[in-house]
Amino acid sequence: MPKIVCFGEVLWDIFPNGEKKIGGAPLNVALRIASFGNQVAIVSAIGEDENGQKLLEYMLENGLDTTFVQKKDKFSTGEVTVTLNKKGSATYQIEHPRAWDKIELSDGLKEKVASSDALVFGSLVTRDEVSKQTLLSLLDLSKYSVFDLNLRPPHYSKNMLIDLMNKANFIKFNDEELYEVAGYLNSEYNGLEQNLKFISRQTNTQHICVTKGEHGAVLLYDGQLYYNSGYQIKVKDTVGAGDSFLGTLISQLLNDVDPQKALDIACGVGALVAQSEGANPKLSKSDIKSFIHPRID
Repeated sequence: MPKIVCFGEVLWDIFPNGEKKIGGAPLNVALRIASFGNQVAIVSAIGEDENGQKLLEYMLENGLDTTFVQKKDKFSTGEVTVTLNKKGSATYQIEHPRAWDKIELSDGLKEKVASSDALVFGSLVTRDEVSKQTLLSLLDLSKYSVFDLNLRPPHYSKNMLIDLMNKANFIKFNDEELYEVAGYLNSEYNGLEQNLKFISRQTNTQHICVTKGEHGAVLLYDGQLYYNSGYQIKVKDTVGAGDSFLGTLISQLLNDVDPQKALDIACGVGALVAQSEGANPKLSKSDIKSFIHPRID
């Protein structure tokens, strides 16, 4: 089984009804990857508070290696206020600084990343200089770097995104992010596939995936385009759907599943999460299979 490291924020999502759910994109991705039986280590930081202790217990219960989850006595565990529109799409208010902004580099952490098969990270963790510098150091050691843009204004810059894309082996966008970044790179194209290929050339990245919400996703993998047109569902909330999609896709690809099959499974898992509440619903292999192929035994 591949060994995968997920780097970045772990936190609590606070919903409009006051309910708190565990989240943070790298954690959501890690949990989904681990659900397929892979070895996953999470690299982050929590405060020495009740929220942090509950997060740590949850990660351990769900099979994550928490060796590199640091504890900070001067910073609180992350919290994010989630607002949902009528379609279930989310916007986020993310307080700064929080413990995960202060992830420090260590020799053990460098060794862990160097000996793993992949490093998954996003853009949000670069908003603070401490965690950003740690990430940049780890990217120099990573065998296969997976960049999930996961843009959260105002917590990113054009130059940082371009720098991270140039360091990545795999980039995941949603369609809005794709066009935003294409603009940064002065693309003259209007089509999604055109811009996907343009970014691939500009950043020398052979593996790129673009999610299209209810309309599925497109994957560029070793020069070939793969498509999934989505699944019909009733959306409850989109929190974590893209994270579960990415975690599933990376898990499948690193386990040498055919790219088309990997994309189909990932789109199915993303849809199942979007029709559930919260970022990390439990999904069995039979749940996934029966959703994607309901008439196949």
